[in-house]
Order: sequence, then structure tokens, then C-alpha cells
Amino acid sequence: MKRIRVLVVDDEPQTVKYVTANLRARGFEVYAAYDGREALKMFRERPVDLVILDIMMPGPDGFEVCRALRKLSDVPIIMLSARGNERDIVRALNLGADDYLTKPFGVEEMLARIRAVLRRAQRTVPAQRPPLRIGDLEIDFGHRRVTLRGKPVHLTPTEYDLLATLALNAGRVLSHRMLLQTVWGPEYGGETEYLWAYIRRLRQKIEPDPQNPRYILTHPGVGYSLASSDEG
Repeated sequence: MKRIRVLVVDDEPQTVKYVTANLRARGFEVYAAYDGREALKMFRERPVDLVILDIMMPGPDGFEVCRALRKLSDVPIIMLSARGNERDIVRALNLGADDYLTKPFGVEEMLARIRAVLRRAQRTVPAQRPPLRIGDLEIDFGHRRVTLRGKPVHLTPTEYDLLATLALNAGRVLSHRMLLQTVWGPEYGGETEYLWAYIRRLRQKIEPDPQNPRYILTHPGVGYSLASSDEG
């Protein structure tokens, strides 16, 4: 069985040592970088399955590195920060991060988040379903492909899973908790900022006017729905 390859990026040697030792003890193949430039160089030179990336670093910080990585790959990214404020979390998610850990964190919490993002990245195609068309938007479940006015829309695995979950329940309001547990995993439930960020990203990619959405509808205090084909 292939070993999971993880790139750990942090300018704090103790954090790198802590994360690296615990992952290697569990069979992961781990590479370490201590600043953003080194991280991007290593990422281009060797394939990895996951990036664990600190925000506060000299040179290009974690936000800048995350933005650069998203231009290169859909690799899962878990951000690290000693600041657990909502603003940083939402900014990281808006840039394409898949998850967020606040320092200090325990080994079990870290492993749970790693398992969750890898599970999403490696999710297999479900039983064959016919494509769903709503207005100019088409979701092909069999190929995990989305097109808008006939042109492909590039989505990360998490973005696709969120849109597909809404699409499979088109016209039905799905609660925040249901969406989080279906898309992110059973470990989640209260991280509504994840939904805010990812809904915003999806709207930027598929909505003619993201400020006045036609496809992804908000139901304040409850959740979200995808317009049914009758409404589209």
C-alpha cells in the first residue's frame, strides 16, 4: 500500500519536529520545509498527498503559499496558526485551504483532520446517476465534472463535493450541520465558517452575479439549497 506523502511547512523547528515525528511513527512519508520559498521549491520537485502549512512565516507567509499552491494543484492543505480567530480561518479557506488547526493541538486532533481531508480527496465516484442540468449549469456525477454554458468549471475536491451534495438534493434545504457532516465528515458540525467560505468560492465560479445568486440559495439561520431544475 502506498505511503501517504506529507509536506510540513513551519518556521518553528519544534512544531516541525512534533508533527513529523508523530506522522512518521504512523507510517507517513514526511518532508519538511522551514519557509515558504523552500516549501514551493520542494512541492514542485516531488509529489505529495497533503500539505500542512503554517500561516505566520517570514518571506511568503502561509496565505501566499496557499494561494500559489492552489494555482499548481488541488492537493489537500491544512493550515496551522497560533491565532484561532475567525478572520484568519475564513481567509485561509477563501484561498483554498481544506482545513485549519489552531496551535497548540493534540496528536489525535491532527490525525482526525488529516484523515478527514484525505478521505475527501480520495472519495470515489458514487453509484451512477444521470447528470443534473439547472439553467446553464450541469453537474455530471459519474465523472465528477461541472460545466457552465458548456465550458468546464474547475473545482477542488471539496468544492465539488459540496456542490454535488446540494445538487443531489436540489430544491431541498440542507442544514449547516448536515452539509458539514456529509462533505467534511462526521467529526464536523459547528464550523459554519467553512461553509461560508466554500459557498462564497462556489458562487464566484458558477453564479452570473455572486451577490445575487441564482443557483446556490441561502436560507438564513438554517442552511443552503440548490435551486431545482424548475427554478433554474
